[in-house]
Amino acid sequence: MIKKIAVIGTGVIGSGWIIRFLAHDKKVVAFDKDIKLKKNIILEIKRTWPYVKTLFNKKKLNLKNFIYVTSLKEALKDADFIQECAPENYKLKTKLMEIIGKYSKPNAIISSSSSGLLPSRIYSKCKNPSRAIIAHPFNPVYMIPGVELVPGKKTKKNILNKANKFYKSISMNPIMVKKELPGYLSDRLQEALWREALHIVNEGYATTKDLDRAIEDGPGLRWSLMGTFLTFHLAGGKAGMKHMLEQFGPALKLPWTKLKAPKLSKKLSSRVIIGTRNQAKGKSVEKLSKIRDEYLVKLQKLRKKYEDKIRK
Repeated sequence: MIKKIAVIGTGVIGSGWIIRFLAHDKKVVAFDKDIKLKKNIILEIKRTWPYVKTLFNKKKLNLKNFIYVTSLKEALKDADFIQECAPENYKLKTKLMEIIGKYSKPNAIISSSSSGLLPSRIYSKCKNPSRAIIAHPFNPVYMIPGVELVPGKKTKKNILNKANKFYKSISMNPIMVKKELPGYLSDRLQEALWREALHIVNEGYATTKDLDRAIEDGPGLRWSLMGTFLTFHLAGGKAGMKHMLEQFGPALKLPWTKLKAPKLSKKLSSRVIIGTRNQAKGKSVEKLSKIRDEYLVKLQKLRKKYEDKIRK
């Protein structure tokens, strides 16, 4: 039974996990080196709570379930589940996992919030790596239900099953990756889109706003309910994917895309930075985050009505 959770690292992802855990009445001990960061987390919890409360149908926030410590050993003590959220760096994470493995309970599940690193390498010096996994969430973690669970070469199946059950208990929809690979699933797909977008901006065919609109007002509307494969299945008409592959399959041989990333030159960086700044229209990141969170609450409640018709 997972009752006490340790969150290691309190940046954007760590804070997101803390908020989601608290929203599901979990006891959370958060660790970071600077005690001053506690104030920032409390402010973020209070900022996001109106949206979280609505999404998960909660009446009130119990901050008594939240403890902040500056001692890693203290955070790990008695933790049933450890959610590590350190920066994306092999050397840092490997060293941290060595310490976590040493001071955590032998049966505690260790989960790293990585975006693409290999679990077998991260846990190479960790004591009992069979209880360790990757859990790749999506920002904002307190809102988005997806989480990719990636096993290492030594991860036991029962640990994966326990982690799967746990994440479901906090209103997430785990995606079980069959075996470890760099970048996992969603980031590889996002990376392909990102690289192609950079080429288009670099070569002057469109602005960042044009490309965002191309997704927002096109495939993005469908993707929130159906992914690429089911969307293309419908594109094939009555014969579905069979006809779609026959009709559009030959286009795969055409040199439309350039998946090798362009050089991130000063000129390209400037176009991307200025473009997104113009899109923000003077709104702060905090203001845009509030708009996004309100939208995500309403979108997920709407989507639930329709995805049940497809998935059940």
